Amino acid sequence: MVLSINPQNPQARLVSKVAETLKGGGIIAYPTDTTYGIGCSIFNKKGIERIYLIKQREKKKPFSFICSELSEVARYAKVSNYAYKILKRYLPGPYTFVLDATSIVPDLLVTKQKTVGIRIPANRICLSIVTELGHPIITTSANISGEEPIGDPFLVEEALGNQLDMIIDGGVLSAEVSSVVSLIGDYPQVLRRGVGDVSWCE
Repeated sequence: MVLSINPQNPQARLVSKVAETLKGGGIIAYPTDTTYGIGCSIFNKKGIERIYLIKQREKKKPFSFICSELSEVARYAKVSNYAYKILKRYLPGPYTFVLDATSIVPDLLVTKQKTVGIRIPANRICLSIVTELGHPIITTSANISGEEPIGDPFLVEEALGNQLDMIIDGGVLSAEVSSVVSLIGDYPQVLRRGVGDVSWCE
């Protein structure tokens, strides 16, 4: 099912419909500020396991997740004063920040080092969905692991549609990914260069 939502002014009734799908255990494809992602509620263990199968991804690589705002990040990650200043400056934006996890985060999403990857994309559709749901959703690019990300919702439907419960059409996006920056320790460390400028880390 493809559901078109206005990228500038997401319709509340449609956002509510997406949230109900997520609450019911569904998996969706949705726009971010980089490319299309696929995800489910972070508390949906079966959904997370399905996404591993859809992406053909190794279980030892936990997924990142999307929070709706900075105050929510502090529920799921330990945020130092220096990390908070960075988050406040660069979010919402095309970054995934790696932080120490709190105990509320499901084990499937925590690395062996007890860290998590967290995003707050500058995209009104996905932020409104997370806000309506009331807790974070998984974020991983809408593709098979190792293949190019997909920025067109109809190509997402073509490639993965029969394995998803809903695809949100928020327009055609880039096929690029977020920059990943670790905020563990005293200095930021670039783990992946993507859309977000990381010259401030150097």
